[in-house]
Amino acid sequence: MSDILHRLPEFIGNHPFLSFGFIAVLVAMIAAEVGRLGRGYKALTPAGLTQLINKNNALLIDVSSIQDYEKGHIPGARHVAMSQFDPENKDLAKAKDLPVAIYCRTGQTSSTAAKRLKKAGFADVYTLDGGLRTWTEAQLPLVKGRSAS
Repeated sequence: MSDILHRLPEFIGNHPFLSFGFIAVLVAMIAAEVGRLGRGYKALTPAGLTQLINKNNALLIDVSSIQDYEKGHIPGARHVAMSQFDPENKDLAKAKDLPVAIYCRTGQTSSTAAKRLKKAGFADVYTLDGGLRTWTEAQLPLVKGRSAS
């Protein structure tokens, strides 16, 4: 091990671009991991979301457009358009102590909604990693049209 450490400066001197590239990738990975840990909500796989719904009776919110929601959504999901999404809404505020899972078509919009819920004081907030796309890729059931909820 000490031989490797003694030859390290020589390697860095002979391969500066490779060395700086490695350091840049390492810093980017550390920053991404710190960001993931500090965001306050957890991303779930379709299997993890199914387990959360079945075991903890999580509130499931779809923040997709109404057209996307009607094309297909997860059974039991409530639709709330992102333009109307308000964590302080009296109906939503009742669920502050319950697990809340949010998803959209691709997983991009739902992360914004999850951040807003955490900021509003919701305890357990989750997103579906990859959105409804990963749910359908896992061949899990969808409901078409508007639901009663």
